[in-house]
Amino acid sequence: MNRFNPVLPVDEYLVETNVLFYLNDALTQLLEHKEEYTQFGVIRYFAEYFSSVKNSNHVLFREYNYIKATPHNRASFIKVFWRCFRQIGRSGDVLSMQEYSSVLQLLCPDFPVELVQSAARIVLMDDAVDYLMSFADFLYAFQLLFYYHEFLASVLTIYQDLLFGKSPNTVIVPTSIAVEQLPLLATEENTSQELQEGVEASTLAECINGLCDRFKQSYPSRTCMLDVLEQSPKVTYYGFLMGLAKHDTINTEIGALPNRSDVLVDPEMDQELLKLISQISASPGSNSSGSVPGGLRESQKKASPRRSLHHRRRMEVESDGSTEETDSSES
Repeated sequence: MNRFNPVLPVDEYLVETNVLFYLNDALTQLLEHKEEYTQFGVIRYFAEYFSSVKNSNHVLFREYNYIKATPHNRASFIKVFWRCFRQIGRSGDVLSMQEYSSVLQLLCPDFPVELVQSAARIVLMDDAVDYLMSFADFLYAFQLLFYYHEFLASVLTIYQDLLFGKSPNTVIVPTSIAVEQLPLLATEENTSQELQEGVEASTLAECINGLCDRFKQSYPSRTCMLDVLEQSPKVTYYGFLMGLAKHDTINTEIGALPNRSDVLVDPEMDQELLKLISQISASPGSNSSGSVPGGLRESQKKASPRRSLHHRRRMEVESDGSTEETDSSES
């Protein structure tokens, strides 16, 4: 929409775009780190903050409650995860659930292991989450689960009710409770029955349609969900999620990742990496940390690693998704 001639009233526009959320966060960070930020000027600070939000770099090193707070934050975190660790897929490496959890916690230190475990179950289709997974398989499963987490948790509750013969009409849409704490198909007995039987796809489709009518947060398009459920007369929960994770329309709706065929391609990031390597090579006796001005390094030491805006800008400009800077500086 044209922001100067919005279709929505002003109040609804502010809610839809989460402007007040970001303004509140910007003010909070400014007050917490005012000695650092005010030396650059308040106007420049706000310009850089909202530029980082627009460019999706604002979620680096932030706490989990922040990165899941808005749809834009979630899509941004998915994009950052892809760009930072795309080399895993390019090198042909496969990782375990625990390794993917560790990788995600490099970007968000308190990222919940439970959510990574659930994403692994989508890929592996069972409770054996210690097997190895390719980067692409995990990435698209993670994208689906993280972006639509609350909705899919409600679908799980409905699925479990249908699986054990309960009425799904009383399902409560989770709001205030932490969705990460919702029970999965917890016991081995339940998991075995789920894998062997599943539920009637038509019944689940009817229940999901009713859930969409009353759900207030983001959820996959009904057309996509119906398309997946029409593939077979019975469906398992993780089979349903796997179908959604592979659906091109879902990927387009979220807008964070390229098509699966292009997931290992990122010309913009490759160009930035070549620039960085060229700068390092051209600097006599330099290492990757030597390309950073001393004053900036000092300011980074003083700032919170999760909340420093200038730390995030360093990641954007110098590596924009590479872990090489981190590796060399640590060594």
